Amino acid sequence: MSRIGKKPITIPQGVTVTIADGGRFGYKQITVKGPKGELSESFRQGILFEQNGDIIELKKENELKQTRAFYGLFRTLVQNMIDGVTAGYSKELEIVGIGYRAEMQGNKLVMSLGYSHKINFEPPMGIVITVADQVNVKVEGFDKQKVGEVAAKLRSFRKPEPYKGKGVRYKGERVKKKSTKSAK
Repeated sequence: MSRIGKKPITIPQGVTVTIADGGRFGYKQITVKGPKGELSESFRQGILFEQNGDIIELKKENELKQTRAFYGLFRTLVQNMIDGVTAGYSKELEIVGIGYRAEMQGNKLVMSLGYSHKINFEPPMGIVITVADQVNVKVEGFDKQKVGEVAAKLRSFRKPEPYKGKGVRYKGERVKKKSTKSAK
């Protein structure tokens, strides 16, 4: 039994939630509108969504293994959509290495990461990238999945290497360093 799925979801003021039939899977489509934007998600069969005023409760239609697995997941996805349109999400990255830097040129992020060329990255709709100084990059948006994907994409341009620790890493990420071969 999922403890997460049992918790009711409270809808804050200024947020509207619409539960409709249809969507990509043909069962339920949930749309959340708030001050930061609008998110929509399709859900599979097996979970009932009941909205009573400003509270949404989830109930299982049956006790199949797949339904039990989706019970907590669907509740978390709806809660993340509500949190996203009210407060938003952000991920911070830091660039470590001599000559490694980032800057914004218009809407594009331009990164120098030790390659023979600069990397130009244009963020998708709904994502805002800011560069505080040349080594700290912040990715912000109202869709948690998209923010995580963009941050992972930026990190993949030059992952931290284990010998000197140079590369793009999440803020606070620890890189386990290896010792080099020692001469005898």
